[in-house]
Amino acid sequence: CYLICSLVALTHSLYEAEACFCDGMNFCNCSSRHLTAIPPNLPKQLQRLDISNNLIQEITDTDLQPYKELEVLLMNNNDIHSISQNAFQSLANLNELDISYNKLTSMLPTWFRHLQSLKRLNLLGNQYASLGESSLFSALSSLKDLKIGNGNFEAFHRHDFDGVLSLDNLYLNISNLRQYANGTLKTIKPIGHVTITTNIPLLPDIMTDLSLSAIVLEIKNMSFTLHGDVESFTALTDTTVKVLMYRECLLTDNSAARLIEIINTYKNVTDFDLLDCTLEGTGKGTPILKDENSSLTTVVIKNLYIPNFYLFSDLSSVYKVVRNIKSVTCVDSKVFLMPCHFSRSFMMMEYLDLSGNILTDLLLQGASCFYDGYGAWPSLKTLNLSRNRLLSLPKVAETLVHVPSLTSIDLSQNSFGGSSSSSCTWPVNLKSLNISNCQIRHISDCIPVTLEHLDVSFNNLEEFELSLPDLKELYISENRLTKLPADAHLPRLNLFIIRENRLIDFFQSDLNFFPNLTGLDGRNNRYFCSCQFVDFVSKNHKLLVGWPQDYVCDSPTSVRDNQIDKANLPLLMCHKTLVVTLTCIILILGITFILALCYYFHIVWYVKMTCAWLKAKRRPLKVLDREICYDAYVSYSERDSEWVENMMLPLLENGDPPFKICFHKRDFVPGKTIIDNIIDAMETSYKTLFILSEHFVQSEWCKYELEFSHFRLFDENNDTAILVILEPIERSTVPKRFAKLRKLMNTKTYLKWPTEEEEQEVFWTNLKEAL
Repeated sequence: CYLICSLVALTHSLYEAEACFCDGMNFCNCSSRHLTAIPPNLPKQLQRLDISNNLIQEITDTDLQPYKELEVLLMNNNDIHSISQNAFQSLANLNELDISYNKLTSMLPTWFRHLQSLKRLNLLGNQYASLGESSLFSALSSLKDLKIGNGNFEAFHRHDFDGVLSLDNLYLNISNLRQYANGTLKTIKPIGHVTITTNIPLLPDIMTDLSLSAIVLEIKNMSFTLHGDVESFTALTDTTVKVLMYRECLLTDNSAARLIEIINTYKNVTDFDLLDCTLEGTGKGTPILKDENSSLTTVVIKNLYIPNFYLFSDLSSVYKVVRNIKSVTCVDSKVFLMPCHFSRSFMMMEYLDLSGNILTDLLLQGASCFYDGYGAWPSLKTLNLSRNRLLSLPKVAETLVHVPSLTSIDLSQNSFGGSSSSSCTWPVNLKSLNISNCQIRHISDCIPVTLEHLDVSFNNLEEFELSLPDLKELYISENRLTKLPADAHLPRLNLFIIRENRLIDFFQSDLNFFPNLTGLDGRNNRYFCSCQFVDFVSKNHKLLVGWPQDYVCDSPTSVRDNQIDKANLPLLMCHKTLVVTLTCIILILGITFILALCYYFHIVWYVKMTCAWLKAKRRPLKVLDREICYDAYVSYSERDSEWVENMMLPLLENGDPPFKICFHKRDFVPGKTIIDNIIDAMETSYKTLFILSEHFVQSEWCKYELEFSHFRLFDENNDTAILVILEPIERSTVPKRFAKLRKLMNTKTYLKWPTEEEEQEVFWTNLKEAL
């Protein structure tokens, strides 16, 4: 049984170890794996371990002993109710420890006595009611971030923070605190950011201790309904606190009025923030304000929920407190009205953010004193009206033209798509304008020429043709431009953001319109990666922001979705001129080579011969005997005509018996082609008499006649050729195209003209017999 239990336990441990994910950066994630204990077989060099959101109930002395290099340990959201005194003894390098949201009912100083390197400690959400009888953090000399408290926490003792000299962040969730020893928090100096949730009766003592140590004081998740609930904040009249912040708090007309009175007396607090708060009332609370020189310069109001916001109309009671304020942020709070006199009260305000509200063109005109002689926001430089309900850009320009110091306006995420294209008048010092995401289809003349920064991103623009001589930065992303706006006049443009348009390409000729351009962000466009474009961009990529990751080819198909710098284009596409030139050269050389072959092998002659033969083939296959007109047709070279005409013809035609010879000079029919006459003469003659000589083999017509004779031999089985060698011919001197002649001379008996007179009689006799 013991052996079986041991094997089961080992198998379970191995399974839990495998359940963790460990990367190569010495981090193991064992979160949300239903673990009941820390896996024993994790890497010894482990530096970060996350075992949160499991079912672990206790930490023993040996669970963490092997991991001496551990720097971050997250054990939050388990069921831990017991931690051994020496559980963290080996973790001298630990920087962060989170044991929040477990079931620990008490805190032991022995846990932390070896954690001199610990900087961040989270003890929130357990079940302890106090921090113990002795100082819990005395050994934590490096501690900078501390979170304490839960719903059961009841008491702070004077010694609780002994040894803690300073903190960057202190988070106190002590909403049910019943006992607070004066001076408990006073020893910690300074504290960069204090976040506190507590009950109101003990708040004055806590505020007194924090007033001379905290820099940022955040009051979280508290309700201030009565006039006296905020009295504790009078402790901040003389304080180190610079920022007073309310988060997720509830205020009423009475408490808000008293808080305004207190803030008006501050001499050191410069920032007041209301974040995700609720104001119940209608603004009827009337603070009594003295002529105090308040230190408050910045007010931030975000997501303020006012159930009866539509009943707010009179803010005259706070006119005095806003005179020295330089920055106001009031966003996502359904602001629809800012009375003219209230606007005039902001004599020193330089920054105003009213984004995410419900201002309309008409209500903005009221806020800017458009109908009351102007004078609103005399020192205002930056105005943010994004995410409101403005509809007319010309009206907005007309409304703000008399705000003299205005240099920057943000009108993004309004609806100016239906605005007219008329020219507008803007504040003379305006340098920056943001009209992005405003459904604008066409940029009109309603753009101030004094601009140095213009944002028209996220619209429906297809062209941009403005003349803005001072513009330095242009943001025109997420539009429909297919090319760089060469028709625009932007001589001083430095930064051009044209991401995610429909840009196909650009070249130096396009960039020449922007002589001072130092940065072009053209990422995520629909580039046609021609060879010229790829080559140009590769050579000028230093100008491109984000090169090369987001510069991708959209076409041609062969390189789609490839980065431009990795686009391998076909040779034919990139070097058309070279390829065409080489092709032409190769074609010319090929033709020249073929012509040379034709000349060398007499191919042209063979072609002509074939054509003549085909023409002869179309004639009647054979003439009847009664159609034969001649005994012989004489084929000879014109240079041998003297012998033929003066010797042969007289002897043959005047002999006994006389022969009728077809002689071309005499018997060819005028008007017929030479080939037709040759064919007719040979077909109407019994024989063809070939007078062979060196001149004969050089004659094209003689060759034709020889071929036709050979055709008759094969086509009509009629051997009509008689060869007469007028002068000796070496077979080797006969041209190759006279292949038929070579064959005939090798296979057929021929007559040779003798030079001796006594042999000539025998020659004529033999010739007549052959005929």
